[in-house]
Amino acid sequence: MIPSLSVNDFSLSGQRAIVTGASSGIGASIARMLAAAGAQVVINYRSGADEAHRMVDEITDAGGTAFAVGGDVSVEGDVVDLFQSARDLMGRLDILVSNAGLQQDAPFQDMSLAQWNKVIAVNLTGQFLCAREAVRSFFAQDFDPTTQLCAGKIICISSVHDKIPWAGHVNYAASKGGLSLMMQSVAQELAGRKIRCNSVSPGAIKTAINREAWATAEAEKALLKFIPYERVGVPDDIARVVAWLASDHSDYINGATLYVDGGMTLYPSFRFGG
Repeated sequence: MIPSLSVNDFSLSGQRAIVTGASSGIGASIARMLAAAGAQVVINYRSGADEAHRMVDEITDAGGTAFAVGGDVSVEGDVVDLFQSARDLMGRLDILVSNAGLQQDAPFQDMSLAQWNKVIAVNLTGQFLCAREAVRSFFAQDFDPTTQLCAGKIICISSVHDKIPWAGHVNYAASKGGLSLMMQSVAQELAGRKIRCNSVSPGAIKTAINREAWATAEAEKALLKFIPYERVGVPDDIARVVAWLASDHSDYINGATLYVDGGMTLYPSFRFGG
């Protein structure tokens, strides 16, 4: 029997989570939000060890529980070690937020194979490796359907460029487009095992990776032409949605992509006469 939920039940107390690429930007905000909701959190990083450990101190000082674990999501051995460390530290795993990603941009004719391979390796293969290890963890641990609504939750952080073509960023767009069907296929295959897999696709968010697009008043004004809501997003806009997707309030959502973009995917130029 599915228990009834109220808005006051929004809690991740007792849940254990891994957030990849969590030492800064969107990943850091997600880790803080999950911890604030009561989850224990492993903060994964490839670089930025000092930042990750400062986040652990910050979460701990606020009464939460967090751990910093390094590892490159594009390296299979690192991913296996990351998940083993998480199980050793927390005892089990309930939530994976697969956030790590990067850009290496170039005009298509100038894009090197190394640039293509690096972005695919982190943004797509890394998502595969992390999701696979999460599923293996979910399978290996006890699941009591009388006390838990699902056996595990995977949330892939994608991009509006899983559906919007992006000239000059062909490798990035390809990685996010591939992630969309990977996520849906995983969700379809594992739904019967009570494992949920969904994506969150941010639009323009104020992080270091795209600072040039919003750092000056002129740049932000130009960017807002693509955002009907007329506001550039901030990392907490994504983190709030992720925390909700990780909660029992979203239990009947599986294989979905939630676009958190202020309307960027709504063909905004048509506001001015299509």
